[in-house]
Amino acid sequence: METEKQNKIQNTFYPDHVFKQLIQIFILLGVLVFLATFSPAPMEPKADPFTTPPHIKPEWYFLAQYQFIKAAEYLQFLGPWAPKLVGVLGQGLVIILLFLWPFLDRGRERRPWKRPKFLALTIIAVLLLVIFTVWGHYS
Repeated sequence: METEKQNKIQNTFYPDHVFKQLIQIFILLGVLVFLATFSPAPMEPKADPFTTPPHIKPEWYFLAQYQFIKAAEYLQFLGPWAPKLVGVLGQGLVIILLFLWPFLDRGRERRPWKRPKFLALTIIAVLLLVIFTVWGHYS
C-alpha cells in the first residue's frame, strides 16, 4: 500500500510538476523576448577604455593604483604613449616584484632589522601605497 502511494506521488511529480514548470519557463521567456524586442535598452555611445569620466572614483582599496595611473599623466613630455605605458607597466612591475620577492630575499637571516635593504624597500613600498591612497582620496 505504501509503495503504491509513493509511486503515485512520484508519477504525479514527473509529468505534472515538470510540465507546469516548463509552461512557466516558456511564458517567462516569451515575456522577456517581447520586452527585448519592443522596448530595447537605449544605445549609449561606444565605450572608450582610455577616457575615464571625471565623476568616477574607485573604492579605497584601488585608490593607490588609480592615482598612480593619474599621476603618470605628468609624463606627457615624453610623448603621448608614455602615461598609458608607464601607468600600466608600472603596476605590472609591482606584481612581478611581489612574485619574485621570496626568490630575491634569500638570506639566512630572518630578522627584519638584519636585512636593511629589504626593510627599506618594504617601508618605501608601504609609504608609497599610503601616499597614493590619500592623494587619490583627496584628488
